[in-house]
Amino acid sequence: MLGVALRAARAGAGVLLEAGLPRPGGEVQVKGFGDYVTVSDRRSEAAILEVLARDAPGVAVLAEESGGNRTATMWAVDPLDGTTNFTRGLQAVAVSVALIDRGAPALGVVLAPFLNLEFTCAQGQGAFLNGERLPRLAALDPIHAVVATGFPFRSKHRLPRYMAVIEGAIQRFEDLRRVGAAALDLAWTASGTFNGFFELGLNTWDIAAGAALILEVGGLVTDWTGGQGWLDGGDVIAGPPAVHAALLELAAQAPQG
Repeated sequence: MLGVALRAARAGAGVLLEAGLPRPGGEVQVKGFGDYVTVSDRRSEAAILEVLARDAPGVAVLAEESGGNRTATMWAVDPLDGTTNFTRGLQAVAVSVALIDRGAPALGVVLAPFLNLEFTCAQGQGAFLNGERLPRLAALDPIHAVVATGFPFRSKHRLPRYMAVIEGAIQRFEDLRRVGAAALDLAWTASGTFNGFFELGLNTWDIAAGAALILEVGGLVTDWTGGQGWLDGGDVIAGPPAVHAALLELAAQAPQG
């Protein structure tokens, strides 16, 4: 099934590469505050779904643009993670395809087509970047960690909790980064480019594949309480054990909500 996922993600990435990065200010459809969709989103998703239907018939799909039903076994598809980046000509975008089985990601593919990056993993078989196996995450003192995050700009009522964590994170870690594509944030955490990730209010298709990568290299992924509701709830803390523990401690000290 990893081969199916990779073929599907490459089909979506091919659509994005063919279209190219638009000039900033181009035509977009607004789905909600700060939530955009482009023709490329839809064409990428159509190309992905065509491969999944052909090569894995009968498996349910939950996709960002066309939706779907949540089942015990299903594909989670994000055809263009980082649409805001894409509309502004920023190369930090990704195609994300994961297979979820019994409530956990069994495999994941994250492609960054404009950066020529292919992250892949299957449970128990290792994680890879452009065909080279990623090492297990090394032990790291959180004081030396560079941690990625994303702002809850669509859920401003949750800012008090988030701001408490980000203020603590600035003091606790070496530095923070905000890329604007959660799938890439998680994939880069798996590869050691970043040393952790935290965000509130994501969707299943945003995080399933990237989380699979982190789990496969020995990292931890939980919700902000340390529980396992992150895949459906979308509140995510991820990273190697020491950084994950530091983030969880900051989350426990923050206001709830």
